[in-house]
Amino acid sequence: MSSANPPFIYKIASAASLAAARHSGRYEGMPIDAADGYMHFSTAAQLAETLRLHFKGQSGLVILAIRTADLGEALVWEPSRGGQLFPHLYGGPLDMARVEWEAMVSVDAAGHCVLPEAVR
Repeated sequence: MSSANPPFIYKIASAASLAAARHSGRYEGMPIDAADGYMHFSTAAQLAETLRLHFKGQSGLVILAIRTADLGEALVWEPSRGGQLFPHLYGGPLDMARVEWEAMVSVDAAGHCVLPEAVR
């Protein structure tokens, strides 16, 4: 992507997956991140659909907001769902110091959720 990158991208995490990162300062990601070899993120425009498709019926989720400019060349934009470009972080765990803010979110059984004000 060009200089038109959004200012923030968002990582959806389970509270359990963040527990170790709270102590180490480095977030290893969700199981799918380890399986795919990179950390999955969404833009603000992609976030609700990602939650609906992949986190339906889950509570205790945490949205981490990361400033794209802080990730440098480790952040790669790659086509995924319907050809949309999704942000992927390569090269290891996420430094928790890069988290600008975080907020809890739950997704109901139908896939609906209320995003934090800062995302909207």
